[in-house]
Amino acid sequence: MPIEIERKFLLRDESWRLQADAGTTMRQGYLSNNAKSSIRVRISGEQANLNIKSSTPGTVRSEYEYPIPVAEAEELLADLCHELLIEKIRYHVDVSGFTWEIDVFSGVNQGLIVAEIELDEVDQDFPRPSWLGREVSAEIRYYNSHLAGYPYSNWSEEEKLHSISGGVNS
Repeated sequence: MPIEIERKFLLRDESWRLQADAGTTMRQGYLSNNAKSSIRVRISGEQANLNIKSSTPGTVRSEYEYPIPVAEAEELLADLCHELLIEKIRYHVDVSGFTWEIDVFSGVNQGLIVAEIELDEVDQDFPRPSWLGREVSAEIRYYNSHLAGYPYSNWSEEEKLHSISGGVNS
């Protein structure tokens, strides 16, 4: 079974931008999203994928990903996805041989910025750059599947303050 080992963090500041690539625009929506799994359609630049991921909170989750034609992905996003679409620009930052993915959300999730790193092993050591803030890997509210139904713009001021004090710069 394919698995994804991913750690997710908030950011202390925007100094990561000095090392980032140009970024890729992404749009994604959910065909199904429940307590057991999510089925997502994502357009990333000129490519599209269908993704099935377990909904288990934490750093290790089952994940299956299949390329699909962009035109079909556009149809799925327009006709079959429910809830809100996730819109973001994903930047890549290489640090000591590891690639960090920084998601800068727009639309109804504007103001939220999250850094992710995929690992080969659960206990693998990885660089922690100075711009890295609090880890939120086990906090479901930061998962894209959750943001599609409960976007950052709907969070209470207390929830947003908790995110900002955790390191997110709007």
